[in-house]
Amino acid sequence: MRRRVVFSLIPLLFISFLLVGCSQSSNDSQVLSTAQIKKNIGSKLVTTREDEQATLTKTYQKVVKNKKYTLDDPYIKVNPYKTSPLTALVVFHTDQKAKVSYTVEGKTNQTDITNKVNGNSTTHQVPVVGLYANTTNNVTIKVTYEDNTTDEKTIQIKTGSLPKYVKNAKITVSKNDKSKMDIGDNKLTIVNRTTKEPFAIDADGEVRWYSTDYSQHTIEQISNGHMLVLTKKNQDSQVYNDLIETDVLGRVYKEYTFSTKTKSNDSGNAKDETTLIHHDLVELPNKDILATVSDGSKYKEDVMVQISHKTGKVVKVIDLKKILPSSMYKNYKAGSDDKVDWFHQNAIDYDASDNSIMISGRNQDMIMKLDYKTDKIIWIYSGKKKSSWPKKYRSKVLTPTKGTSITGGQHGLYLLSKGKNSEDVLLYDNNIDVTNGDKKTSGKYSQAVQYHINTKNMTIDQTWAYGKNLGKANFTNIIGYAERESNGNTLVDFGYKSNGKESNIIEVDQAGNQVFNVTIENAASKAYVYRAYRVPFYSSSYTFNVNK
Repeated sequence: MRRRVVFSLIPLLFISFLLVGCSQSSNDSQVLSTAQIKKNIGSKLVTTREDEQATLTKTYQKVVKNKKYTLDDPYIKVNPYKTSPLTALVVFHTDQKAKVSYTVEGKTNQTDITNKVNGNSTTHQVPVVGLYANTTNNVTIKVTYEDNTTDEKTIQIKTGSLPKYVKNAKITVSKNDKSKMDIGDNKLTIVNRTTKEPFAIDADGEVRWYSTDYSQHTIEQISNGHMLVLTKKNQDSQVYNDLIETDVLGRVYKEYTFSTKTKSNDSGNAKDETTLIHHDLVELPNKDILATVSDGSKYKEDVMVQISHKTGKVVKVIDLKKILPSSMYKNYKAGSDDKVDWFHQNAIDYDASDNSIMISGRNQDMIMKLDYKTDKIIWIYSGKKKSSWPKKYRSKVLTPTKGTSITGGQHGLYLLSKGKNSEDVLLYDNNIDVTNGDKKTSGKYSQAVQYHINTKNMTIDQTWAYGKNLGKANFTNIIGYAERESNGNTLVDFGYKSNGKESNIIEVDQAGNQVFNVTIENAASKAYVYRAYRVPFYSSSYTFNVNK
């Protein structure tokens, strides 16, 4: 769902560069071996949810074979996989091959949702998304035959009420200049919460999609149009240790499960929900998953693992304790749960052009880039003075230009664009001095920030920012995200405004003018807006086929 650099066509085997960097060994007995970390993660593929959905899938396979369903009298099933109530599966047949599109009628101007269904066939499986809750929705299906003649049919789809944790979230839109927003034909804003049901809203703040599967932190749209969602077996469970690959209809295609013994949470309170994967993950070009995890030691949220999409097993481990100076974690105070959250990794982004990753460590007020093959450091940026780093790290520390802000407790780092000896990145700067932040400005504002990095001169220059003018009212000491949209706008999630009483999502143009402003209040316990994504519902790469 985040905007990423397009994957390189050159195979990964040939794009890795042996960049000069630094590694750090440790005699700390709590720094685990790679073998022990893999064992503690305990990841594997299971088919629990696929098996539970098997009967439904077989039913729809029979429907697809049945030629009696036509455009005039189609098969319609609301919430076909029982977890996505504002969707429907529509099936019908035509005598000639045809392409299909549909439009869900919006309540106001520019809130229609229009999708094109992939394929040219006589059998049509149409995944309808973007319905309103507790409404008889008008959905117009358009069929275009190979001879360019067309047919249309408007069907009505009735939906039920929103669940309490979505319904009780008070959504207030104070601005929505739809002509300037990046909404296209089918884009919605996904509200990715720290817990409870994720949902998506239109420009009016109306809920047009949600999942009944509780999620925590992690929802990522991947290359085939599916989503990776961190969830749990049932709503009463305290452990989010299942990662599913699902689509907008709620069909599950793959399910990873992890050890329930290796877990942690941000609060340190044993009564709060826990997880092994925590803040972020990304799909690699080979379809494997790179995820931020805790490794089961006394240290937490400072390890990344690559999980095979074929076996579900961990095939690579990156332990930041073995890369950064040992003083960073040895001297960091443990929390109330006796865990040492010295790094608190909350973002990861992969760049195929040079086989590298960029990561964010909130509790070090630091962002950095690593060579993914060698784990060597390429660059580091933080408020920690260059002279205070061990000598072997100093050549990797970026020097800020005059007026460039120091990040503090930042979130959501990712690459925007790349040139020769240059990189442009975007992040959400909470601007709280955790260990190396700016003490003078800490707590006064939070902001989305774009940086230009000169990798030849090893300098970093702030080129755009938004949020400082909002002042302390929009300061968030935790949580937040910034996303650059396809039209150049930036969507900024001030996710923990007023100490969590509300989340404020603002879309601004390049000049910093607001074009969309929505506030979400009365969230369920700890169900803050961790990230907000503006995404198509659904992407052009998505195809629903019940037989595959």
